[in-house]
Amino acid sequence: MTQLPVIDALLQARRSATPADALPLAASLSEPDQAYAVQLAVMAQLTGQPGVPRHWKSGGPSRDLPLTHAPLPPDGVWTSPATAGDWPFHQRGIEIEIALRLGVAVDAAQAASLQPDAVDHLIDAMAVSIEVVDSRWQQASTAAPLLRLADFQSHGALVLGDWVPYVRRDWAAQTCRVTVGTQPPLQRQGSHSLGDPAWLLPQWLQRACALYGEVPAGTVVTTGTWVGIVPAQRGDAVVAVFDGIGEARVRL
Repeated sequence: MTQLPVIDALLQARRSATPADALPLAASLSEPDQAYAVQLAVMAQLTGQPGVPRHWKSGGPSRDLPLTHAPLPPDGVWTSPATAGDWPFHQRGIEIEIALRLGVAVDAAQAASLQPDAVDHLIDAMAVSIEVVDSRWQQASTAAPLLRLADFQSHGALVLGDWVPYVRRDWAAQTCRVTVGTQPPLQRQGSHSLGDPAWLLPQWLQRACALYGEVPAGTVVTTGTWVGIVPAQRGDAVVAVFDGIGEARVRL
């Protein structure tokens, strides 16, 4: 299995809290399916139990490019307001997002037939979320793209605000704000890269079903940043607010 060195490096990086050198492994993965296989293997080792991960991330820079997806280790999913404490971050990049929760189970056959404009019946709730971007590679954002994908797409932790009923809204008019430490607050409107966070559900569900067979009701996916990546420091207080939806908070 050509992915074994990547799996071993990522697991060792997590166990030692020391990033691994990505350079010797840069050519180890040649296609996304191999990166997803690494995710699956690493997740199995981290959780020690079978079953579909209950939290995921998905997204991409535009509707014209392939999306990427990653399951999220459960120990790094926190309820707002959260405190990171001594969580072993190597870097701290802040993304503010909308998380969606499935209200029904979806299997591979159902996922294959989904269209992006007809997924509302699958979603029962949404929440403001904060993703802390981090890496198990020394090279972080300059590591090979497939190595970053294998590393749960550079995921560090996820903070979830209160759940509210999902109602389709005018996302182009949606306003959001984020404050990170003493930096000036950032405000954006209609800035989601896909125009609608729910647009990615078919691709995400197809990938998750390809890996696990069926995605159960209650599974959560966070759907991509509205403000890019905002750098943060240890000790910063982060507050994300989406008007009409809610907020999430974390102290790093």
